[in-house]
Parts: sequence; structure tokens; C-alpha cells
Amino acid sequence: MAEDREDQAEPFMAPLAAWQHALDAWGSALAPLAKAGRSKLNPRDRRFAGADWEHPVFDLMRQGYQVMSDYMLGAADSLENLSADEKAKIQFAVRSVVESMSPANTPFTNPVALRRAVETKGASLMTGMQHMMADMQRGQLTHTDPDAFRLGENIAATPGKVVHQTALYQLVQYAPSTDAVLEIPLVIFPPWINRFYILDLTAEKSFIKWCVDQGITVFVVSWKSADASMRDVVWDDYIASQVDAIDTVRDLLDVPSVHTIGYCVAGTTLAATLALLWAKGKKQAARVKSATFFTAQVDFSRGGELLHFIDDSQMKMLEALGSQGFIDGRYLAATFNLLRGKDLIWSTVEKNYLLGEPYPAFDLLHWNGDVTNLPVTWHKQYLEDLYRDNKLVQPGALCALDTPLDLTAVKTPSYIQAGREDHIAPAESVFKLTRHFKGPLKFLLAGSGHIAGVVNPPSAQKYQYWTNDAPATSLDEFIAGAAETKGSWWPDWLDWIKAHGTKTVPAKDGRLPGEGKLAAIEDAPGTYVKTR
Repeated sequence: MAEDREDQAEPFMAPLAAWQHALDAWGSALAPLAKAGRSKLNPRDRRFAGADWEHPVFDLMRQGYQVMSDYMLGAADSLENLSADEKAKIQFAVRSVVESMSPANTPFTNPVALRRAVETKGASLMTGMQHMMADMQRGQLTHTDPDAFRLGENIAATPGKVVHQTALYQLVQYAPSTDAVLEIPLVIFPPWINRFYILDLTAEKSFIKWCVDQGITVFVVSWKSADASMRDVVWDDYIASQVDAIDTVRDLLDVPSVHTIGYCVAGTTLAATLALLWAKGKKQAARVKSATFFTAQVDFSRGGELLHFIDDSQMKMLEALGSQGFIDGRYLAATFNLLRGKDLIWSTVEKNYLLGEPYPAFDLLHWNGDVTNLPVTWHKQYLEDLYRDNKLVQPGALCALDTPLDLTAVKTPSYIQAGREDHIAPAESVFKLTRHFKGPLKFLLAGSGHIAGVVNPPSAQKYQYWTNDAPATSLDEFIAGAAETKGSWWPDWLDWIKAHGTKTVPAKDGRLPGEGKLAAIEDAPGTYVKTR
């Protein structure tokens, strides 16, 4: 195959060689000018690192790009007589354009790509072109080797069974790995905008497996990727599903209450579910012993860069994209990639298109590309009611199952985790949850962002987290008095969970998937997670 690519690449060789000779000829003349402008460079910009960029021609290209990008970004920052939202949208748009204009993004202005093409006799360009054509047919950027991971085998492989299924979700119960387990089980609600196995990647990174190994009976909701049958699905349906999952587990194990986790948008919905239960009375609310929130927002006044995607024109585009009743997950993936375009778009273009590098076997990137579709009615409602109009924090402004919601009525013990570098759910925004709930609260700030800040097993010995037991009215105040601890925050969360009940029971009967009141439907991770 390599020989075939080299044969196909032969026509590229003469132009490449001529281009290289021309560059070398200009290089000696431009060297003094390039040397004089080195102060213009940003030494932290990894796009232009390495000896290849020291060539005077390419050195001047990167210098010119730096000057141009600084000017454009500075001009956007200095705009006056605009609202904060309008200015932020312009800044985002300018930054996206600037990132796309980098000389690192094209083969004839990227010296690393040019050298690689010469060394491989053009084969790297041919491989890169094949990668690009495959992505165009797929309608989505590829970030990782598509054949490296298989669900249920080397990813999402924690043993368990699907024990309950509705039109909207499957409930997966995991097999215990200890002789005794905590009496109070755990029900995890992952975001329906992604596959649930972000919490069950390879065994070394799996939060679900780690919880099982700590003696917790774990259930996770696996949401169905939307299709045309889900055109009329709305927020009430997701809230009803959370209540249904809680009650299903309570009945299966004959326990009065469960611990819960809501991740991202499912955390937002969990907050609404708690408000619904509290509105029905303390006895109803007691079904949830505790609630943990992973990077979840309820107050969207500081909702981050996703706020750029909720103006009227975006809403009209969503309606057009969702004409079949659902939003294609590839559109949503592109939106999230734009938020980190330098890392998730242009870095991929350089490595896989220009350099023709093979895709890495990276479980997190595999999950990131495993997109889900969303019900169009609910997704539009979510963006308008929550992100745009911020109704959830206005008592009575939103209803669920015909019940007005008031977050200030929630007294459920809650553990609130945020990521310090989170660009999707900014830590400042997540912290605002502490200003609405009235129950016992613990806020924890983790190092890194929306994914790595959550998926950080103790064995990795990565990052850090901050805690502060003193009352704080803002994130800045919390940080000012916070104590830093190296490594994963998972053990801290486990101690918090055990503070709400340490009683254990034998890991038998209903604690074994399929051995209790609910028969096993199929093996974990189930069918829904595999449906595109």
C-alpha cells in the first residue's frame, strides 16, 4: 500500500522540489529581516514550534500571522457601544477566523508538512487526502483510529446487564465486584448529548468501574439517540425518565432512597427533578438521598461561549436542521469543536491531512466522535428557556409535569463539582448552583476542564482539586480561601457519599443484575449506546 501511494504521489514531486529550491533561495536574503522580528512571536504557540519554522521564509510567515492575529483580536476587544453579548459574539467569530487563517493549516505554508512530503515522496499528502475524503463522506472530523475500540470489549466494558428499558432510555445495572455493597445504590444520569460511556472508558479510566470496586451498586441511564419518533419529546420526558429510573431502582432493591449523579445537561435536569420532588413534599423528595453534579449549570447568566449559538438566526437554522424531528449529532459535534477550534479542528487538519499521520488509539477522542442525535423540539426549548432566558432560576417560571419549579425549595444534600478550565460549563457558572439550593452543599473545583476534570482516576495521579469549607459568595472568594490537594477528587467524593450512609448489605439477589425482580434484557452496555 505504501508503494502504491508513492507511485500515485510522483506527480507532486517536481512542484515540491521547485518550491523547496525557491524557498531556500529566498531564505538567505530574508534571514536578517526574520531575525529582527523574533520579538513578535508568542513562545507558547505550539503551532509554530520546531526547527522547521526557523527557516527565514516560514519565520516571516509566522511573524506576519502573529501581527495580523494580534491586530484582529485587539480590534475586536476594543469595540465600543456594543452590549456584552454582541461583543462576545464578535470576539468569538474573529477568533475562529484567525485560527482558520494560520499558515500551519496549509501544506505549502507549513514547513513541517512540506518536509514530510519531500521525505515520503508525496505519500504523506496522498494519505492526508484520503483522510480528508473519508471525513467528507462521513460528514465529520475523525480524531482517532475508528477500529481501535469496540463497545463492550475494550471500552464501555464494565460487566453488567440492561434491566429496564423505555422508549427514551435503557437502565444498565453493573455486577458487584465486592462481597458486600453500600445499601444505598447510585443512579447516574449522563448527558444525552453524548454517550454515557464517558464514565466507562477503558478500565483504567472508568468512573463506573471504580465506583463498583468501592462497593457501590451502580446503575447508569443510557439515553436513546433521537430519531424521527422523538420529534415531540420535551424536557418533561427527560425529567419523567429520571424519576422513573429512581423509582425503578428503589423498587428493585427495596430501598427508600438512592444517590444520584447528573453530568452536564443531565445535571441541569436533575436539579429540575429535585425541584419537582420537593414541590410534591418532603416525603417525595426523600427518594433522593443525595445529588452530585458534574459540571452542571442551572444559572446560565455566565453560561460561556455556547451563548453565541442561541440567537434568532441560530434557532431558525436548528428548525431547518431538525425538519425530520431531530438534530443530527454531527452538527452538534462541529459546534463543540468550534469552541476549541485550535485543538479539535486545526490540529487534526495539520496532523491527519497535511502530515498524513495515522490516527491515534485514544479512548476519549473515540467517545468524542461517537455522536448522538437530539430531539429538535426539546433542544430548541432547552437553548431558549435555559441558556437564553435563564428561566430555571426564576421561581415558577418553568414547569415540569404541570408543577412549577423553584430551585430554592431544594434541600437535598448536594456535591457540586466544577472544572477550573471548563469552556462548556464555566466554573463561575457552575458555582452559581450554590446560590440557589438550600440544602447542605459542598462545592469542589477540579483541575482541567469539562471532561478531563471529571474523568481523572486516582491511579493517574494527575491534576488537583480545591476545597473550602468556609462560606463563599463567589467563585473568586472560594478560590481565595481554598486548599489545594494533588491528584483525583474521586476519593473526596466517596468520603462524602459514605457520610450519608455506610451500612452495607450482601452483594446477592437484586444486587446481581438480572437476579432480582427485573430480568436481564441484554448485556451491558446495551443496544441504545450502539445506535447511531
